[in-house]
Parts: sequence; structure tokens; C-alpha cells
Amino acid sequence: MRRVALLLAGLALLAPQAAMAKGEFHPEEEFELHAWVSIELGPIDMSINKAVAYLLLAALLTCLIGIGLMRLRRGPVTRRQALGETIYEVAQVQIAEQGLPTKAISRWFPYVASLMLFIWVVNMLGFIPLPLSDEKFELFGIEWPTFGVYAATSSLSVTLTLALMTFVFTHVEGIRYNGPVRYFKSWIPDVPKALLPLIIPLEILGQFMRLISLSVRLFANMLAGHMLILTFIGLIFVLETVVLAVIAVPAATAFYLFEVVIVVSIQAFIFAALSAIYIGSAIEPEH
Repeated sequence: MRRVALLLAGLALLAPQAAMAKGEFHPEEEFELHAWVSIELGPIDMSINKAVAYLLLAALLTCLIGIGLMRLRRGPVTRRQALGETIYEVAQVQIAEQGLPTKAISRWFPYVASLMLFIWVVNMLGFIPLPLSDEKFELFGIEWPTFGVYAATSSLSVTLTLALMTFVFTHVEGIRYNGPVRYFKSWIPDVPKALLPLIIPLEILGQFMRLISLSVRLFANMLAGHMLILTFIGLIFVLETVVLAVIAVPAATAFYLFEVVIVVSIQAFIFAALSAIYIGSAIEPEH
């Protein structure tokens, strides 16, 4: 029942107290990843789990949304095309043109636009109850997965991988456009030579801090949002009373709407925008 708390929250006020009383609730268990199909390549764990399932589903939906919204047809502009043009304009004007130099927009616009849309889809899936969980229930003698909410971006390994892609692309493009000597020299600011032993390590650390900031920002926001929602709902089970639902359900609903309406889109936009800025600053380091 914990896994469908968001769907059944409205019924909590009508249910008998004894039926809802569980005595304990561990929202952190929602973020545990158990291998569905174990795949280990030496020290590398490539096992299929629910995070992988969410990512595969998000990748498929991203492709379908992109094809469905961006495919143009002759005739009057439909709402679908208008929505597609709006998303395209945001990605081009607000992200690509703001962060990338003109000469690199055609090359890197597809990446930052796809990144924005993919992260938005992954984040949004995290707030839709889906039968992709580790827990099962039996019906007609068959075990079925329970419905639950889980954000793949609440896993640090997922956000770190996305950030690592931008990190690698940034430095590859910096070297490709400027050459290794000029590019790495651009990291060093114009300061007295006596300060170089202090400044150079800080500048190198700053480059790696970009990797950390990109991954942790997205991870922390999605994890915190889900934890708050699950914690408020979990209070009903912990305190063994539905009376608390009068406070917990509205609070959880408010956080849910805040995450879906604001945080999901903002985090996708910020991640893509920072990726464009980092790549653009590597291509033209003097700016």
C-alpha cells in the first residue's frame, strides 16, 4: 500500500483507521535498486533494475515526443505543432544561443535540446505511478508489480553519467577548437607568477566541480522532492492514524504539484543550459 500512497491518499480519510495503521514506514526503501537481470562485466555492474527500466522508457518517450511534436505538415498550424515550435524555440533561443558560440550551434544544438527534453521526460515519469517496482502482489495466481513512483534522476549514478557526458564533450571540443596548449593555458588567469602554484590547482579543481555541481543539483532536487512527498504520506502509517491525513495529504499534494509544475521543468532547463554554457566556454575560452 505504501507504493500506491499517492493514488490512494484521497481514500485515506474514508478508510478505517485499523486498515491504514502500519506502524512503520521507510520512504528511503523506494530508492533502493535491486537487480532484475544481473549483468556483471568484471568490476562493472550492468544489471537491469528499475532505474534502467525508467531510463529506457524515458528514452523511448523522448524519441516519440520529438518525432510527434517536431514533424511538420502542410496546412494550418495545429496545437501539436505550436507546442513543438515552443519547445524548439526555448531550446534554441534560451539555451543554445545563450550558451554556445554561433559557429557551434548547428553542431551542439541537437545535444542540448535532446538533453533538455530527455531530462524533462525522466523527471516527469518520476511523478506518474507506474508498475515498475520491486514489490509484487498476487492476483489470480499471478504475481504483478505494484504501482509506485520513482525518479531515475534521484539516483546519483544516473545524474553523474549525464554530467560526465557534458564534461567529456566540453573538454574534447575545447581541445578540438583551440588545440591542447591554448585550451589548457586558458584555464590559467592573468595573475602574478608567485600565485600560480595556488591558482592552477584551484582552476583544475573548478573544472571538476562543474561535474559535481551538474550531477548533484539534479540528483538532490529530485531526491528531496520525492522524499518530502513520501515522508508526509508515510506519517499516516508511522503514527497509525488517518486523522493526520487532514494535514499530510494536502501537504504532500502541494509538494507534488510544486515538483511537477515547477521543479521538473526548471531542472531540465538548468542542466541543458549549463551544458551549453560549459561547452561554449570551452570552444571560446577567451569569453
